Amino acid sequence: MATNLEIDENLIKEALKLGGHPTKDAVVEEALREYVQLRKQLKILELFGMIEYDDDYDYKQHYRSG
Repeated sequence: MATNLEIDENLIKEALKLGGHPTKDAVVEEALREYVQLRKQLKILELFGMIEYDDDYDYKQHYRSG
């Protein structure tokens, strides 16, 4: 999908150098992948403390009976 973006040229140059990407498109695509991954991780972190666990559950029991 063709998209026109106005991005700070110095930022793109730095990202190209740091990431070793061959093109500006590759830099933007990688940045978007990392952004999406980070946001998904943050959503998972929000779940900590919200899930109740059964203290008496023995997960090893399933391995012993099989």
